[in-house]
Amino acid sequence: MSADLLTDPAEALHATFGFSAFRGVQEDVVDRVLAGRSTLAVMPTGAGKSLTYQLPAVMQQGTCVVISPLIALMHDQLRSATANGIRAATLTSADMDREQTIDRFRAGELDLLYIAPERASQPHFRELLSKAPICLFAIDEAHCVSEWGHDFRPDYRLLRPLMDAFPEVPRLALTATADAHTRADILAQLGIPEEGLIVAGFDRPNIRYTIRHRESVARQIAQLMADVPGPGIVYTTSRAKTEKLAEQLAAATGRTVLPYHAGLEPQVRAGNQAAFVASEDMVIVATIAFGMGIDKPDVRFVAHEGIPKSIEAYYQETGRAGRDGDDAQAVMFWAAGDFAQARSRLSEIEESRRAGENARLNALAVLVETGSCRRAILLRHFGEDPPARCGNCDNCLDAPGVIDATVTAQKLLSAVFRTGQTYGFGHVEKVLLGQADDRVLTRGHDQLSVFGIVDGDEVRLLKPLSRALQARGSLLPTEHGGLMLGGDARLILKGEASVQLVLPPKKESRGRRDRSGSGGGVNPVGDPLFDALRELRRALAQEASVPPYVIFHDSTLREMAAVRPTSLGALGAIGGVGTRKLEAYGDAFLQILREF
Repeated sequence: MSADLLTDPAEALHATFGFSAFRGVQEDVVDRVLAGRSTLAVMPTGAGKSLTYQLPAVMQQGTCVVISPLIALMHDQLRSATANGIRAATLTSADMDREQTIDRFRAGELDLLYIAPERASQPHFRELLSKAPICLFAIDEAHCVSEWGHDFRPDYRLLRPLMDAFPEVPRLALTATADAHTRADILAQLGIPEEGLIVAGFDRPNIRYTIRHRESVARQIAQLMADVPGPGIVYTTSRAKTEKLAEQLAAATGRTVLPYHAGLEPQVRAGNQAAFVASEDMVIVATIAFGMGIDKPDVRFVAHEGIPKSIEAYYQETGRAGRDGDDAQAVMFWAAGDFAQARSRLSEIEESRRAGENARLNALAVLVETGSCRRAILLRHFGEDPPARCGNCDNCLDAPGVIDATVTAQKLLSAVFRTGQTYGFGHVEKVLLGQADDRVLTRGHDQLSVFGIVDGDEVRLLKPLSRALQARGSLLPTEHGGLMLGGDARLILKGEASVQLVLPPKKESRGRRDRSGSGGGVNPVGDPLFDALRELRRALAQEASVPPYVIFHDSTLREMAAVRPTSLGALGAIGGVGTRKLEAYGDAFLQILREF
C-alpha cells in the first residue's frame, strides 16, 4: 500500500478493509504474526482467514509469500486484495507477467505473492527468496500437509525445508478443517510450536443443516432452489451425474445452471466457474473438484446429492455457503446405496489407511442417521462441547420421532442370514412380509422361520431400517448387489447392541413449507434504493472485469441503504468501505444515495 506503514492494527484494518473491529480470533492471530511468532490458526470458513496475513503484509516491510493449493483460489484472492489497494501478484503457470512479477518481488514492491506448493518447493524459488525481502510465510489450506487431513498434497511436505532456510521469517498456517490429530500433525510438519495453536471454534451459526433421504433428487433440489434465491452449489458424486443434473435443474427452474467437473474442456470449465463467481443467482452443479478455489461470499445454499467423503469434507464443502455471514442452507440428500458403495471401496485402499477411513464413514453415518442436533455432532467431531440443541438444523426445528427398533432389526438381519446373505432388500422384504412369489417359492424361503414374521406397524420400518443398518455398516453389499451381515450385526442379533431408528419426517405440504432462514429475507428485495445500489455495483464490476462482491458485499449495500450517508466521510464509516474503495467508488455510490 502506501509508503507510510500503519503501526496500529485497528487503524490499518479500517483503512485497508473498512472494518471497525476484528472478528473472532483475527486480532489474536494478527498480533502473533506482527510479533514474529509462528502460528497455526484453525478458523471456520467465512471467519476471515485471509485477513490475518493480508493485514500484517501491508503493515510490514517486505512481502508475505502465500502458499495456496489452487490457481483459481489465488486469482480470486488477488482480485479482492487488489480492490482493497493491496499490492499483490501471483506466480503461476497461468500468468503471462511472470518476469515483471519477479522484478517487483525482488524490488520489495509487493505486499503479497501467491504461489502453489509445487512451485514453492523448487530450488530456483528458494534462490529467488534469498534475493527478495520477505516478512511472512502464509500456508493456506494447511490440512493438505497432513496425511490425516482429507486433502493430502505431498508437495506441502516439502515446505518446511524451504521455510527452515529463512529462520527469521515467521510462518502462519491456516485451515478451516482439522481435528485434533490433524492439528498436531500440521504443527509437526510445518515446524510450528504447540503454543502457536489458535483454534477459533468451528460453528457456522448462519448455516442451517438439513439431511434428507434421496428420492427424486432433481425435484428435491429444484424445490430447494425455489425456496432459496441466490447463488448455490450442488455437489454430485460423478461427472455424468453433474451434466445430467445441471440440465434437469435448468429445465425445471428456468435459472442458469452449469456443470463443473475435471472432464470438461479446460476453457469450458474455466468459463463456467467465472460465470458462477460473477453471478448473483446462478447455480453450479459440480464434483468435489470444484470449491477449494472459490472464495465467493454470497453462496446461499450448498446441496449434496449423495454423501461426501467424510465429516471433514462435508464441513468444508458446506462451509462454502454463507461466507458473508448472511443466512444460508446446507442440504444433503442420501441413500443407503451411498454407504454401500463407500464401504465396498474401502477394500481398494491400502490396509494402513483402511481403519481410519472406516471410522470416518461411521462418523458420517452417525451424522446422517441421528435424531439429535446435527450441529452438535459436527462440532463434537472437531473436539468442541456445544449445547445439545442449536435451533438451526432440521432436527432442532422439527424434532423427528426416534424409536427402539432393535427387535425389528434382529428380524431383518436374521432374514438376510437365513436366506444365504446373497439377496437384495426387495427379496428379503418379501420373505419377512410372507409374500410367496415364484422366486421365494423356488428357493424354499417360504419354509424359513423368518417367513411372514413382520406385520402391522413394523412393515413401514423395514425400508428406513435397512438404510440405517447399511449406513452404520451392520449390513454390507455383496459383490452382486445382495446384502450380507457386517459390523455389529451379530451383536444386534445377540441383543448386545441396540438400534435406535429415526422415523422419516412426514411429507411436507407445498403450502405450509417453512421458508424462514432460507436466504429469501437476507436482502431488502423490492427496496428501490437497494436495487439501485446493486445495479451500480453490477455495472462497476463489469467495467472492472471482477465479480460484484469484489466491489462491495451485499451487507455493505444493505447498510448504505439503511444509513443513507450523504458525504464521503459518512460513507467511509460504513462497514466494508476502506480507503481505496472510498476513493474508487465513493462518488458514484453517493450520487445514487443522494437521488433517494
